Amino acid sequence: MTHVCFIEDTHLHGGTQIWVTEAVRVFLAKGHEVTLLTPSGGFVARDGVTTDARVVTYGFDDVVSEDVAHQNLWIDALAAADVAVCTVHPPRDGFHCSRFAARCIEQAGLSTVLQPKTGTIVPEYLREFYAPPEDINYQVISITDFTRHYLIEHYGIPADRVSLIYQGTDVATFTPNAERAERARLAYVLPDGAFPVLGNLGSFEHRKGQVGLLEAVARIRSGLPDVYLLLVGDGPDEGLLRAKVGQLGLQDHVEFHPFTRTPADVFEIVDVLVLPSLYKEGLPNVLLEAMSMGLPVVSSRLAGTPEVVHEGQTGLLVEPGDIAGLAAAIERLGVDRDSARAMGGAGRRLMTTGFDKEHQFDAFLEHFAGHSPSR
Repeated sequence: MTHVCFIEDTHLHGGTQIWVTEAVRVFLAKGHEVTLLTPSGGFVARDGVTTDARVVTYGFDDVVSEDVAHQNLWIDALAAADVAVCTVHPPRDGFHCSRFAARCIEQAGLSTVLQPKTGTIVPEYLREFYAPPEDINYQVISITDFTRHYLIEHYGIPADRVSLIYQGTDVATFTPNAERAERARLAYVLPDGAFPVLGNLGSFEHRKGQVGLLEAVARIRSGLPDVYLLLVGDGPDEGLLRAKVGQLGLQDHVEFHPFTRTPADVFEIVDVLVLPSLYKEGLPNVLLEAMSMGLPVVSSRLAGTPEVVHEGQTGLLVEPGDIAGLAAAIERLGVDRDSARAMGGAGRRLMTTGFDKEHQFDAFLEHFAGHSPSR
């Protein structure tokens, strides 16, 4: 059995954090030990205390001091772990979670294998966020092939130090279900005749490109007068997006809904998932979930998205920020329903054959077993 420590240095509740909480439950159910090292009051901490995992929390703002008390806290959390999986989050005030973890491991002489995990490339990030200079054992996990090659070619990290493991999606959950669809139609009431119904789920922030999506909807409403967009999530740009809806006169074409832990409900009533991100994406969980539900997708060509969005086969790709291209892709799927159905079916088959999370969790555990201190 392997003891896995997850370091999740954020309060957020995005796709990565949901994956961590799911992994915790799966690993525990398979008889492994799990420790969570995460800020107090955050999504992962709140979820973690409902499991049998050991949860070690710290102050998000306080840890940047890297004082002795926090060093001891992290060393205590890491000491029993075979591997420490650290999501590579943005640095703040000179602090970075994987760097601090590496120093703690070296300082205490631990045998714990540090495993920075990433799917997103941010050119400003330092090599040491992934490959620590300390004399410790480490292995980088990349969740997209694009990211793996970037780490090797641009950061010079040895190829045998970077492993590709797709996170996958819960195919069993993200399968169309008539009873759930009926429930969803009551929770997300659509105007009569709404088509195509577009879905965008995630954080409302600049990098997600929702402003451009609204502008694209405004462009196509003359040709698709019943187009309807569901924006599901929360975030710092919500006020800006609501104002943009008014400026563009889209009040009858756009509806906001809060963040949901049951996105499959939304997918039951959506015709097309649209992911118009501008930057800082890896391989978004929402993309895999929608494809598992048999939805065609329109996505920005970013990082790992082309690894699942095969142009014209499982969906359509557009360049980030290309509003005209985004509008044309959405309109194409709204007009050509046969092609849209075919793409949705192909995406579903891709998820069931190569991205089923049930198998991917086992792939992670095999990887950890092969990169534990005794190996």
